[in-house]
Amino acid sequence: MQRIGATLWPTLQTFQVYGANTNVGKTIVSTILCKAFRERQKAKVNYLKPVSTGAIEHADGRHISKFIDGVNTETIFQFSKPISPHLAARFEGHVPEDFEILEKTYDRLLQSAKRGDDVSIVETAGGVLSPAPSGNLQADLYRPLRLPVLFVGDFHLGGIGSTISGYESLKLRGYDVLLHLIFEEDEYQNVKYLESYFDERGVPTLALPKPPAPKKNPEEDMENMWNYYSEVTSLDMVYKVLDKLKSGHTNRITELDSMAERAHKQIWYPFTQHSNLKPKDILVIDSAYKNNFDTLVKNEKSKSESLLRAAVDGSASWWTQGLGHGNPELSLAAAYAAGRYGHVMFAGAIHEPALKITEALLEGHNNSRLDRVFFSDNGSTGMEVALKMALRASCDRYGWNHKTDDVKVLGLQGSYHGDTMGVMDSSEPSIYNDKVEWYRPKGFWFPTPQIHMTGPQKYTITFPSELKSYLTSETEAYATKGFARALPEIFQKERFSSTLYEQYTSYIRDTLKRLNAEGTKFGALLLEPILLGAGGMIFVDPVFHAALVNLVRNEPELVNSAAPRTTGSKEWSGVPVIHDEVFAGLHRLGPFNTNDLTHVMPDIVVNAKLLTGGLLPLCTTMAGQSIFKSFEGEDKTSALLHGHSYTAHAVGCQVAITSLETMQKKPWAQYAASENDQLWCVWEDDLVGKVAAHKRVEGVIALGTVLAVTLKAEAGKGGYNSTAAAGVQAQLAQVGEKGWMIHSRVLGNVMYFMSGLVVSKRTTDAVLNELLKALDG
Repeated sequence: MQRIGATLWPTLQTFQVYGANTNVGKTIVSTILCKAFRERQKAKVNYLKPVSTGAIEHADGRHISKFIDGVNTETIFQFSKPISPHLAARFEGHVPEDFEILEKTYDRLLQSAKRGDDVSIVETAGGVLSPAPSGNLQADLYRPLRLPVLFVGDFHLGGIGSTISGYESLKLRGYDVLLHLIFEEDEYQNVKYLESYFDERGVPTLALPKPPAPKKNPEEDMENMWNYYSEVTSLDMVYKVLDKLKSGHTNRITELDSMAERAHKQIWYPFTQHSNLKPKDILVIDSAYKNNFDTLVKNEKSKSESLLRAAVDGSASWWTQGLGHGNPELSLAAAYAAGRYGHVMFAGAIHEPALKITEALLEGHNNSRLDRVFFSDNGSTGMEVALKMALRASCDRYGWNHKTDDVKVLGLQGSYHGDTMGVMDSSEPSIYNDKVEWYRPKGFWFPTPQIHMTGPQKYTITFPSELKSYLTSETEAYATKGFARALPEIFQKERFSSTLYEQYTSYIRDTLKRLNAEGTKFGALLLEPILLGAGGMIFVDPVFHAALVNLVRNEPELVNSAAPRTTGSKEWSGVPVIHDEVFAGLHRLGPFNTNDLTHVMPDIVVNAKLLTGGLLPLCTTMAGQSIFKSFEGEDKTSALLHGHSYTAHAVGCQVAITSLETMQKKPWAQYAASENDQLWCVWEDDLVGKVAAHKRVEGVIALGTVLAVTLKAEAGKGGYNSTAAAGVQAQLAQVGEKGWMIHSRVLGNVMYFMSGLVVSKRTTDAVLNELLKALDG
């Protein structure tokens, strides 16, 4: 499968001509440029019109061929009716898909590079936001290519506004506008105004003499235009612009070439051992769109191969990407809020975006235990807030003094809640905190039963040694030989009242009794529901999760001997239960939250990564009145003294609103078995089964947008320090036969892949097939 991304050839200059409107002279400008490149620089020139409407004899490519010799011209889709492409295509009964137009455009540019052309000019139809044949906006259709733009302004009355609007629409979508071109006229003085406007933004203006008025006599009209083109292309200002465009092309390549070396000297990267890092290891990203990066790939052997190649963003940019890179709706939402508010302080204030996202989250979670939302900036700080909430509530209820009582947390082995000190202490000792000087583990962490897909339609459970004595031989055989054939069976209600549930409960009860007898005080139960992400994408049996929460709530004396029994669905019992849904929430694993998967309603829940669709940092920590009241008092020091300067920033809140509204439209619907099905997966089951059955694979998890593959490691060499996945990762990072690659992250011997919520089956199938090839090695 071919993946289309941004292009940048060593010698071929590519430009896309956009216009502020229809009838602003795009074709005349294209002709001037083609003729000037051809005759002034002796360049080999290619002209391409992907979509054209009107009679074939009036096609723009034919116009160029009339006045310039030696220019290769081509129109890909020509519709006979001279109307908007979205109407013209329907009139003729053939509506090409966006991908078809994009693929053919890319192929023609590739052919141009292989021919050794020096310049390729791609002319659009109508204005910047005119519809493509599909009805989608053409600025969005061509965005994956991100060709440098030569922008033709509007010289008519009202043209100043349409030109600025068109320019802003291009910038909003991440296009680079290299040059503004406009025809001179005396009456409206658009040139003077727009030249100043673009100069302030670093975009030069080329004001061209206005072409002669059309003549009724074809021969006279032809002669007038011939003379016009000859005069204009001989102007020094045109020649200087061509030189500037050429030097700009060279400078862009030089800048990209130097970025890795400069970054290597100046950037301190996260989770990176710099003694092992070389400049060549640094991924240079020119741009990103939907599920792809456009990355620099140096190729000194061929001038016909693009220096930029599409790379599938296999980690969803550290689990954040949800609605696609470069999403214009999210960009517009951010621009709207920035224009309306900029940033305004939040303490003791309210603005509409913060209130709306608060109400949307409370409604989405549909949890009677939650009625307050606290804002912070990222998942780690959001979990710090959750921990402060839970510990205060517990100390308040049980009369503990945090200065003298050693209050700990309950959790799961393999958990990870962030890199700030409080939540770091809330995770078991691991490679992440082993060398952190202030780290002091403060809790008990249960070993977990883990689910894997170990073959086609075969799910098994691996039990920790501590749990095995509580299992019957029948239960263990049932779980280890394949207890489920499909994902829905893992979460079916019957499992949560099964014999296995009771056996889990017995183990947890005995463990809590022992801890209680030792005098251990617990103030919170911290859980990453379903998948323990950074711990290695560990799929914890949801039945174990439910058994742990239910036991803590139903028998609170197991956690704290003096714990009262509470009644009602809004009161926490035993200890507050925190769901860390920073990674797992907001449809990453399928549903809005994990409540339906775990059959548990948390007392506190934290959301982050997908909250803004992957565009901006923003985090919320939600809790209920019973926890909120623990911070009420006569003096301010009793309040939750936590916050930062950009709390509930309006831009992030507005983007979050747009993200949730988009999610409500269920962009993943094609992967769901039914309209109301909350359990879906973008990874095709048959291909996942093949991966699971591979001789190098120990187990697989595919859920929602996540695919985690545990590779077999040498005995005792699994975990984060393992290099078992490094070879496969490196192979996927190589540009394949189709001209694209997969950028992925590994957690020791676990490779994981993550898509956005908006992704085509074509993409996910391609990733799985490439993974199978890499495993074959």
